[in-house]
Amino acid sequence: MQVIETDVAVIGAGTAGLNARRAALERGARVVLVESGPFGTTCARVGCMPSKLLIAAADAAQSARDAAVFGIHAAPSIDGRAVMARVQRERDRYVAGTVKGIEAIPPEQFLHGRARFLGPDRLAVGEATELRARSIVVATGSVPFVPEPFDRAQVLTSDEIFELAELPDSLAVIGTGVIALELGQAMHRLGVRTAFFSPFDELGPLSDPEVIAVVRRDLGAELDLRLKREMLAAEPGADGTTLRWREPDGKERTERFARVLVAAGRRPQVAGLGLEATGLALGRHGVPESDPETGQCGASSIFFAGDVAGHRALQHEAADEGRIVGDNAALFPAVTRHDRRTALAIAFTDPQMAMVGLRHEELDPAKHAIGAASYDDQGRARAMAVNRGLLRVYAARDDGRIVGAEMFGPAMEHIGQLIAWAVEQRLCVPAALAMPYYHPVLETGLRTALRGLAKQLDMTRACRPEDLEESPGR
Repeated sequence: MQVIETDVAVIGAGTAGLNARRAALERGARVVLVESGPFGTTCARVGCMPSKLLIAAADAAQSARDAAVFGIHAAPSIDGRAVMARVQRERDRYVAGTVKGIEAIPPEQFLHGRARFLGPDRLAVGEATELRARSIVVATGSVPFVPEPFDRAQVLTSDEIFELAELPDSLAVIGTGVIALELGQAMHRLGVRTAFFSPFDELGPLSDPEVIAVVRRDLGAELDLRLKREMLAAEPGADGTTLRWREPDGKERTERFARVLVAAGRRPQVAGLGLEATGLALGRHGVPESDPETGQCGASSIFFAGDVAGHRALQHEAADEGRIVGDNAALFPAVTRHDRRTALAIAFTDPQMAMVGLRHEELDPAKHAIGAASYDDQGRARAMAVNRGLLRVYAARDDGRIVGAEMFGPAMEHIGQLIAWAVEQRLCVPAALAMPYYHPVLETGLRTALRGLAKQLDMTRACRPEDLEESPGR
């Protein structure tokens, strides 16, 4: 068996792994990257980018339907093959860029094969290579979770749905989380008969009860949501899959769907990795606990980053974690704690959802105040006929510092981004109100919420009078 020695071994060539490699190299470490699967990150191949391509097509179709409110009448004619062809063509462009970067890695710094721990500092790569490293980074990503009674070989997950050559006639979506809602709503708007199933009563990722109520109202009016349904059987046939489930009242129902999309979450990809050989205590899903500010597992020389770590399963978070663990792996045992950036998560449903900083479930009513702005009658939103939603902004009572927000409404990807910057910069409410706001734009809803906070916090005297005056149409 060939033996290779290095300073840092990185398992996984996704976003976290590539950033870990880069950070360790910048510290002057010798690095070997190991990858067994197809090149290209989860984001590029089966996540962020292809899903946004599908959503963009669905948005175009929905815009045509919604144009009647402006006196413009159009009925979209949807070419399912053309929709999927563009999704795949543009997706492949994103993947090609990532693959090109991996293929440019010097051969002595890359091993193609499946890694398996032989000990805390040793890996077997395939059957012919042993890799010995002073520290090891695990960045193997995640895989879709397929619960009973579904057969992994007979359903679609987010790993396969973008390979469809044509849109199905009907689709059962198992799950009501972010991935399920994004892809299911897109399919619905592209003319696919779509139904959502969940054994739970949750809808989306939010924790603020008032925002959740608006989500239920608006998405419930559009989508076929079948919550609190216990799935009993999934029987594949020549023309699709017949589902059998139990209704909340105890009665059983059956229905056939051309395809089934299981979007019930993802799990760390650690099968066959041999983590038991590390000597680390293995926790939930067989993954050792790692520190989100260092990536380190206990005091060991093993670091976790990205989806496999289970901290914040988002592309930009994986990039940050990769840089943190690459830095620390290179400098081990001189491990440094890194401040994490403000949490920011967005669901590209329509209306969009976003969460920034502290979530509602983390608030202490004695220490935090809440300002709100409804988008049901917000000026610019009403002009665009997208007037649905609710924004709730959270601030500390002692100093008025903005600490978080949850929201559902038009263009919340942009408003969430603005609030994330405010939280990161530790802006207080009066300082945020002093920022420029154009009129009329959707962002003036944020100003409405901040004005409410200023009054609650008794900070109006710290604000300029003009910053507290509501403009016509808000």
